[in-house]
Amino acid sequence: MKVHFIAIGGSAMHNLAIALSKKGYTVTGSDDEIFEPAKSHLAAYGLLPEAPGWNPDLITPDLDAVILGMHAFEDNPELQRARELNLRIYSYPEYLYEQTKNKTRVVIGGSHGKTTITAMIMHVLHFHHKKFDYMVGSQLEGFDAMVSLSEDAPVAVFEGDEYLASTLDPRPKFHLYKPDIALISGIAWDHINVFPTFDKYVEQFRIFAQLVPAKGAVVYFGQDENIRKVVNQLKEGVRKLPYDTHPHEIEKGTTYLLTPEGKVPLQIFGDHNLQNISGAKQVCNLIGINDQEFYQAISQFKGAAKRLQLLQEDKDTSIYLDFAHSPSKLLATIKAVKSQYPQRHLVACMELHTFSSLTKEFLPHYKGTMIEADQAFVYFNPQTIEHKHLQSITKEEVKEAFAGKNVTVFTDAQELQKTILQIDWRDKNLLLMSSGNFSGIDFKEFSKEIIKRTYCK
Repeated sequence: MKVHFIAIGGSAMHNLAIALSKKGYTVTGSDDEIFEPAKSHLAAYGLLPEAPGWNPDLITPDLDAVILGMHAFEDNPELQRARELNLRIYSYPEYLYEQTKNKTRVVIGGSHGKTTITAMIMHVLHFHHKKFDYMVGSQLEGFDAMVSLSEDAPVAVFEGDEYLASTLDPRPKFHLYKPDIALISGIAWDHINVFPTFDKYVEQFRIFAQLVPAKGAVVYFGQDENIRKVVNQLKEGVRKLPYDTHPHEIEKGTTYLLTPEGKVPLQIFGDHNLQNISGAKQVCNLIGINDQEFYQAISQFKGAAKRLQLLQEDKDTSIYLDFAHSPSKLLATIKAVKSQYPQRHLVACMELHTFSSLTKEFLPHYKGTMIEADQAFVYFNPQTIEHKHLQSITKEEVKEAFAGKNVTVFTDAQELQKTILQIDWRDKNLLLMSSGNFSGIDFKEFSKEIIKRTYCK
């Protein structure tokens, strides 16, 4: 098989290219810009394009497939050549389905928790040496890639993103996987640039659930009213399997699952993770993992990158990094850290970075989301707003939107870092939350500097 990637440098795209190369396919690709870590990953497998830019000569009649990345537009010269030659053009979710259409496809959807639940299921299967294909949106410990495809694995586990598939295909990615088993973790309005109303956003999950065939299953968080409405419209014959927060207790900073076989210690914490565990367990049961096997494996799960990831700790200070940016996730993540360390002062620091979070009309959704933090820092970069062609916002408007007396707003990343470094971190925790990097913070080095200044004086 010969496959060409237009915009091979994307996170998902370059991982799929590597997966197909490992499978024995002949893979070529191009892009106008390729950044790290994609650049090094592609180079390691001999897939890095010789030069940046688009080259229509790479589009030849003998190609079995052309895979189109999200940032390749309709006027792309390679895309135009592929159309002239009447080649089969796929978005990457379409091609993942094509590779796994004869397997049991498990697709994890939801406004939050997708990556973590997918990672939990993958961890459990890997722990018990089960064969499976996968696609996940974060690099996970124990896995050398974010995509893996094979000829003989009976199951494929996909993280199901609701964002659009490609410039040619405005359908949400998770619709294209056609799940046999679907999980929905929660529905909280996001991607307002694509789904301008909440009803339109919820509709995508309704379509997703209705794709599950009779005798398939939908696993869902039972406390979410919007999901319950979606599940009530499922076709006849589809199993409805709700889940809730797993019974647990916290002792001396460790969370334990309460199970019929006894207490199971965890390396992760927080109500969202306890809900994620319950959902992952339901899915694992459906694909042949019993309860004892699940609990044995999940006790060793350390979490996904940027999902309550412990960056640094010393004595009575812990520094965590989380991907949280939506209002519901912000609220849950702060609550999780505060519940795990109730005696410690919590400084929660978040960046408004996504299109939704920087939109003036959406800002009021953040009201009260940081109220459980002892101090709350909110950062946004005015240049990011300008780059996204959004209406400008002020520090005062952001502070008013969050409606918390504990909130301080920053627009200068250097000033934010200086403020954080001046704090005496003894008996305090820091929670950094962003889908970006606060305009260039190296999180690991920054957290080391915090600990060094506090404990090495």
